Amino acid sequence: MAEILKRELIYFWYYFSIQFQQIFKYWMLGMLLGSLVSVFAKDKIHRIFAALRDKKPGIAGIVPASLLGIASPLCMYGTIPIAASFAEKGMREDWIAAFMMSSILLNPQLLFYSVALGWPALLIRFVSCFVCGILAGICIRFFYKKQTFFAFTAFASAANRDTDPNIMLRLIKNFGRNIRATGLYFLAGIVLSALFQHYVPQEAFARLFGNNRGAGLLMAATIGVPLYVCGGGTIPLIQAWMHKGMSMGTAASFMIAGPAMKITNLGALKIVVGVKHFLFYVLFSLLSALGSGIIIDTFIIHR
Repeated sequence: MAEILKRELIYFWYYFSIQFQQIFKYWMLGMLLGSLVSVFAKDKIHRIFAALRDKKPGIAGIVPASLLGIASPLCMYGTIPIAASFAEKGMREDWIAAFMMSSILLNPQLLFYSVALGWPALLIRFVSCFVCGILAGICIRFFYKKQTFFAFTAFASAANRDTDPNIMLRLIKNFGRNIRATGLYFLAGIVLSALFQHYVPQEAFARLFGNNRGAGLLMAATIGVPLYVCGGGTIPLIQAWMHKGMSMGTAASFMIAGPAMKITNLGALKIVVGVKHFLFYVLFSLLSALGSGIIIDTFIIHR
């Protein structure tokens, strides 16, 4: 019994150490990038978005709104008060929807984490999240033209914690908060991926995700909800799954459904959109995840 346990621990440590060495540098650099953007560029990004209101680009404003949402380093509970302030100043709801949707799906630190998955996966993640933001804006523009979609009055503003007068201390404190917020999930993701690589046979994974693309896409979009707690923590899992044979489209479905329907994000969104609009958001997120996966596997990367 002791020999079996020792052997299992050796196997676990082997897979754990490989995953840790492969991803740790991307996690650290991603947090640093996120802190740099948060401390030095966050306010500028939001000012650029606010300036769109004066330029009045019409429906074309959805495109820069989606890009700026990706560039914003805030989590959902930080994004909603910013969006509420934009709404108070008369910002169009389709632009706000594009900004919020892309901000939910991706941010600078998560984008950098995704380098660990390879450049094709990084590019696909960026483009798919960017397009989802644009589509969210278009849906609000055409389906909610004559009614209000958001109700930001029910959501309290989040306090700005980047207030230290010393700019370097502000950066260090922000970086420390990123470590505390994501470190446990990052390690948990590596532990889960190490267990997965050791105990899940290649054939079983192929049956689950690889051979039946339709079921695999649906499964990825579904398990993305309970498994997705922190973006950095899911990177090791996705890397292990792709190594076992998960298609790029299935991975993209997981990377969209996970953050879009993360439990804490859903809780925050329900407060500001109401039940009816909340169901519309859930349906949009599921269709976006499945549609992205189908398009990627059928027309872009088919293997």
